[in-house]
Amino acid sequence: MRPRIYLFGDSITEESFTDGGWGSSLANHFCRTMDVMLRGYSGYNTRWALKVVEKVFPPSESGGAPMAVTVFFGANDASLPDRCSAFQHVPVDEYKKNLHAIIAFLKKGWPSVHILLITPPPIDEDGRLQNPFVENESGLPERTNEAAGRYAKACLEVAAECGIPAVDLWTKMQQIPGWQKAYLRDGLHLTQGGQSVVFEEIIGRLRGVGLSLETLPVDLPLIAEIDPKDPMKSFED
Repeated sequence: MRPRIYLFGDSITEESFTDGGWGSSLANHFCRTMDVMLRGYSGYNTRWALKVVEKVFPPSESGGAPMAVTVFFGANDASLPDRCSAFQHVPVDEYKKNLHAIIAFLKKGWPSVHILLITPPPIDEDGRLQNPFVENESGLPERTNEAAGRYAKACLEVAAECGIPAVDLWTKMQQIPGWQKAYLRDGLHLTQGGQSVVFEEIIGRLRGVGLSLETLPVDLPLIAEIDPKDPMKSFED
């Protein structure tokens, strides 16, 4: 069976298979070498993710261990506890414990799997005010960039403690002027430019653990490898 990579996360993962999304870009990039499996759950935080992880990744799943899993949570955990999305809030200490528990679960089932953590993105607070998901009587953004930064830092700490790679999306996206509108369409979710940043960062981290087009075998003979004078010979082995 062709190797697989699972994408596990919230709405930023769920939406990654849109046209030009980072998930669909990964599927296109690895189209003959690795299957990209979407497991995105809009609105979820790490508390809910930990509750359902056994259903998302059942131990009896056929096909053997995947090559890699991206774990991309934190944007909802970082919702402020006194504003309109408070029901999604998870304290930062619990967020870290939940990430550790998710990693431990994946490693227990698949000891050889490569796990890649992705921090929450930065927040454009003006964009959040312009695009509320629920009624916002306070007139204040339900997320702030400062709070998202605390969760991004916690995510990186977990990666360091577990000895696994991470994408620091919160820092990366803020390195260009105008990132708020260049990378975020509603203050939180990604524009086409933001999708490209995530894709490029993931490709780089996967290459760092030995997963690239140069190292992964191609699934079945390429057309350039098939002898026009004896096509069937390529399928004999």
